[in-house]
Formats: sequence, structure tokens, C-alpha cells
Amino acid sequence: MLSKALLRLGASAARHPWRVIAAWLIAATLTVLAAIAFGGRTADSMSAPGLDSQRAAELIERAGTGQEGMTAQVVVTPLDDRATFFDDDDGARTALTRLQTEVKRLPHVLGTSDPAGALDAGGDTAVRGGLVSADGRIAVVRVQYPDQSRLSAEDLDALVDLGDRLRAELPLRIEMGGNLFYAFSDPDGGASELIGLLAAAAILFLAFGSLVAAALPIGMAVFGLTVGVATMTVLAGVTDVPTFAPVLGSMVGLGVGIDYALFVLARHREYLARGLDPHEAAGRAVATAGRPVVFAGGVVVVSILGLAVANVPFMTVGGLAVSIVVLTMVVASVTLLPAFLGAAGPRLARAGRIGKLGRLAPRRDTVAGAAPAAGWRRWIGHVSRHPVLYAIGAAGLLLTATLPVLGLRVGLPDDGSLPDSRTERRAYDLVAEGFGPGTNGPLVIAADPADDPGVLDRLVGAVAADPGIASVAPTHIDRATGIATLVVFPTTSPQDKATADTIARLRTDVLPTAIGHGPARAHVGGATASLSDVGQRTSQRLPVLVAAVLAMSFLLLLLIFRSILVPLKAVLLNLLSIGAAYGIMVAVFQWGWGGALIGLEATVPIVSFIPMFLFAILFGLSMDYEVFLLSRVREEYLRTGDNGTAIVEGVSGTARIITSAALIMVAVFLSFAVAEDPSAKMFGLGLATAIFIDATVVRMVLVPATMTLLGRTNWWLPRWLDRMLPRGPVGTDGTDGTASTDAESTDETPRPGLVDR
Repeated sequence: MLSKALLRLGASAARHPWRVIAAWLIAATLTVLAAIAFGGRTADSMSAPGLDSQRAAELIERAGTGQEGMTAQVVVTPLDDRATFFDDDDGARTALTRLQTEVKRLPHVLGTSDPAGALDAGGDTAVRGGLVSADGRIAVVRVQYPDQSRLSAEDLDALVDLGDRLRAELPLRIEMGGNLFYAFSDPDGGASELIGLLAAAAILFLAFGSLVAAALPIGMAVFGLTVGVATMTVLAGVTDVPTFAPVLGSMVGLGVGIDYALFVLARHREYLARGLDPHEAAGRAVATAGRPVVFAGGVVVVSILGLAVANVPFMTVGGLAVSIVVLTMVVASVTLLPAFLGAAGPRLARAGRIGKLGRLAPRRDTVAGAAPAAGWRRWIGHVSRHPVLYAIGAAGLLLTATLPVLGLRVGLPDDGSLPDSRTERRAYDLVAEGFGPGTNGPLVIAADPADDPGVLDRLVGAVAADPGIASVAPTHIDRATGIATLVVFPTTSPQDKATADTIARLRTDVLPTAIGHGPARAHVGGATASLSDVGQRTSQRLPVLVAAVLAMSFLLLLLIFRSILVPLKAVLLNLLSIGAAYGIMVAVFQWGWGGALIGLEATVPIVSFIPMFLFAILFGLSMDYEVFLLSRVREEYLRTGDNGTAIVEGVSGTARIITSAALIMVAVFLSFAVAEDPSAKMFGLGLATAIFIDATVVRMVLVPATMTLLGRTNWWLPRWLDRMLPRGPVGTDGTDGTASTDAESTDETPRPGLVDR
């Protein structure tokens, strides 16, 4: 049924290309206009129900102190190297007073700290209050905003514009930072998208030897990305879409979109080479290659939506936003691309029949099989003759690459990991220089003393005595509710593991000891604590996601190939390649190995939500290659009955298109690894590494080696299970031609495997 529907859809789009292209133009225009009219800007909200930091935020909100809202900090130092804020001979203190006044006038600002007033009261007062450094050279104006829901990116723009104006008017160096920047800064990735597109275009041209053939996947990807990202922007007007979502959506969307188009285009050119007219060739290409595209895209979408198991709202919404882009690319692959193919006509058959990377759609010598490149056949044959050596060697290599995962530390890189060109990084460095690194990540302890009036004194004393705390600001008590808030500064930076240890120690030891068994309660909050909590929750929920995705993948492959060992082996090998990618990320980002090659300023922890996102995305992407390759191997096995021949012919027959498609994905993902934001670097490097390993070491070494060792048992299926499994439109033929190449081929019922009688 699916093949018939796709055949009709593809043929219709190819016969009426300009109608379909016009429909996509209208859809793109409407979504862009909707994004302009109703869309919002991305914003990060690192909160989740049930976390201790969330309970602290709820207490602070009850107290109405405003400390539950967003914050920013304006860090200043005199331009004159000899000047200090302790005396006003050079006008530095007067300039500081004017800056404070201007910042207070900004919309939605609830208040600011007062370093100028503290200086008027005496230099010691300003230093003790943490507003001016001990040498008088650095001052901090802390800006308090209301809750994020009442703010927008316009508030950040107003603060930045004020800083730009005052830099030209005051004798001060002015830098800015804080979680207002983190929540509303524009995502980094525009240049990376362009680099990725250019790299993909170059690879496609080398592969097809034709500018027309190379342009079609790029054009389809641009259309799909426009509609997908615009829809994401509309979603941001309804709920908080995290800032990483557009970058990740662009990265994954470009990769899968061009990959899917490559599969369909390669099959289309094959049919053109057989003498079919362009309309019929496009219909058949969508009927055959479109099925695994729909299957693989569906798996990616379902896997990403599985992020909801983390019970972290921003991850759930981020996954939904990325899924929209992937789904848009799937729809474009089976509608817009055949329209392009129909519009291009026979030119695709005439121009550049053989590209420099080899013909991606080789002529078939028989209905059942392809004529693979001799080089690939020799390689796969060599691996099949020495399966034990290659299986042990490749598995050992990947296990070695996985070992660094044992030292995986999740967290969130602070502003100290940004490049020096960013004002947030310069503000971070000034604060660390003047007040210590922990001042960049204060903790906010919210306490409800209930009927224990002495608990606050005990609490302040216990917190101040902790070795991980540098200082404690004066306690603020709300008269109406009695809720107290303490702002405390750790001795270590926000991303330092010691800071997470300090937070854990406060919660499990310091606060319970100070409170005792009375009715009082206290919680540790603030941005640093929230990020630490989210990291712990995602780490705890990652095994649940892994188990769910593995089970789903095993079941789908079982239905497709009607075998026990094939899906089991596929799941284990995919897990091994993802583990190796995790290990390489730890080595680069935590240990600093080769970090300079991608512009990494300093070692950083792995962003807490990235391992979960990567697993969901990569398992979905790897299913595409898995089905494509194994379908060809199974087809050859059913045709010849010889396991060795099936492995050599099947793997070598798919090698070109798998390596070319993977090369495009790797190029697109690596283009994001050079972005400024460490999160974008991690996504880019992690995805590129895993795809590279999957398409080379796993598909071209481990798969043929293990399948050779398993022999006929690859296709073993217990008879009782064979009777239980449904037969129908659950199989897929891949882009490898598992389906019959006859024009009327629509049979989607998988042929039985080796059933245990």
C-alpha cells in the first residue's frame, strides 16, 4: 500500500512540477509571514518539576523579592589604567553613578545593586558587599528583572544598546553578562548552515558530475529548512523553544534532507539510464527510495519525541521543534523533489553520467542485484575471508574509543568557555579577576523558617562555614511571608565539578543539619543550581530513553527482516558506534585533545542534555543505513541462498551510496563544530563522529565480519515467532531495490527468513 501511494504521489508531482513547486513556494511564504506576525524568539528555561532548585524558585516567588526572575550584570573598569573607583579625581565614580541611573530606567528593570552608593559610604563597605573589587578597579552593577515569562529579547536588546551608547560617552570599559543573555541571545549557526550547504554541494557535484543533479537536493533542503525553521519560530510564539533548537534543527534538517534527496535522486537516475521517461522514473524512484525515507524519517521523529521521558520541559519542546524540521524534510523528499525531477526532465540522464566519486546508481546486471564497484567487492571479500581478525580489531578500536565515557561529566559550559570576542566572556573574566570565579555563579538559598526563629542564624553560620562557599550576602527576609533568601558565592566557577559537589553537600548535609527536625525548610536555587539539577535528571533518565529506543529499533528490524540475530546485532553495533562518539567528545571537550582544531577556548563539561539528544537522533539516522544495507544483503541471500555471496554483493553494492551520503552528513555536521557556542560544537562533532564511525568501521567492517561469522543463523527465526509476527506493509525495500523493479511492483509483504522448523 505504501509503495502504491508513493508511486502515485511521485508520478503526479513529476507530471505537474510547477503546481507542486508553486504550492511549496506558497507554503514557505505563508510560514515565513506567520513567523513574522506570530512567532517568538527562542528562550531557555532551565527548570523542571520536582527539582530542588524549582522548589527554591517557588519559595522565592511566594516571597515576592524578585530574585526568582532573570538577572544581568554590567561589569565596568576605568579606561585609565591608573584610575580606581575609590576616588573620583578622574570621574570614574561619577561615570559609574550615571551608568547605574541609566540602567535603572530600562523597561522591566526591578532594581540594581548600588556600587556607587556603597563607595560613597566607604570603600570597605563596597568591597564587603561584593560590588567593587579590593583594588578598586572593577565594579559590578547587578540588574534584577522579573520572571522570564514577562520578558522578551527586546529587553536584552535595550540593555545591549544602552551599553553601546555609554561606551562612547563614558570613560569606562563596559562588559555585560548574566542569564538574560543566556535566555535571549540569538542562536549561533547562520554561517555554519552556509558552510554546510557549500560542502554538501561540492560533494554532490563530485558524486554526480552534474551541476543540475547537485542543485536539486540543495534546493529541496533549502525549501524544507525554510518551512521547518519558520514553523519552529511560530512555535516559539506559543511556548519557550530553547535557543539550541534552531541550530540543531538546521544541522539535522540539512543532513537528513540532503541524504534523503540523494537516495531518491540516485534511484531516479538509475531508472533514466534504463530508458524510462522522467515522469515514470520519478514515480518509481519515490515508490522505492521513498519508502525507507519515510521509514527512517519516522524513526528519527519518534526517537526525538522520546526525549519527553526526561520530564524536562525545555527538552521536550526542543525535541518537538527538531522533529518538525525532520518531518518537513520527509514530506519534501516525496513531493517537492519529484517535482524538481520532473521539471529537470531528461537532462539528469545526459549530464555527468559518472561523477568523480563513482556512479551512485550503478547499472543492474540482474533484477535482484547491482553491479558493485570492484574495489568495494574486493574489500568486503577480504573482510569476509578474515572475519575473526576484523571483528576483534574493529570492536576493540571502538571499545577503546568508548573508554573515556567512564569519565563523562555533564554540566553546562559557563561564559568562560565563550570566545574573547563575546562581551559575556569579557565580563566573566573581569568578575573572576576582581571577585573570584564563584561570583559568576551565585547560589540562592530560599528558606521558610516556619515557627523556628533561630533557624536563620544557624543556616547562615553553617553555609558560611562550608569550605566551598566564599561569601554570603546579607539575608533578605520578606515581612509578609517570613521567607528568607540568601545569596551565596561559591569558591569555584559555575562549570567546575567542585561547584556541583558544593550544591550537593549543602542539600544533603549543611542545610538539614542547620534546620534539624523542625518545620523549617530550605532549598538551593539559582541558575547554577538549576543547571546542575537538570544535568542530574537527564543523566538519570538517559537509561530509560536508551532502553526504549533500543526496544523500538529491535522490534522494527524484527518485523522488517524476520530474524532474531540481525536486529540484535544491528542494535549492539549502533550502540557501540554511539558509545565511541561519546568517548571522543569526552576526550575533546573535557580533556582538551584537539580542542584547538575546532576553536575550543577551554575544557568544558559535556552539556547535560546533549548525550540524550545525540542518542535519540543518531539511532534514528543509523536506522536508515541499517535498513538500506541489510535489505540488500537479505535480497541477495534470498536470491542465491549463499550467505557469503549475499554479504559480499549486498554490502559492496550499497557501499558507494552509504559512504557518499555519510560524507555529506559529516560535512554538514562538522561545519557546526566550528561555531562559537560550545553546545553547537558538541552537537556538530558528536553527530559527525558517530555518522563517520557508523558508515565506515561499522557498516564496512563489523557488519560483514559478524554476518560472516553468524552464517545462515543471521536469518534464523523460531517457528512460533514467525507465526506470531504480522505480515503486511511493515517491510521496506530500502533504496537498494529490494522491491521488484517491474513497473507494477507493489508487493510489500516481506518474504520469510530462515524459520526454525
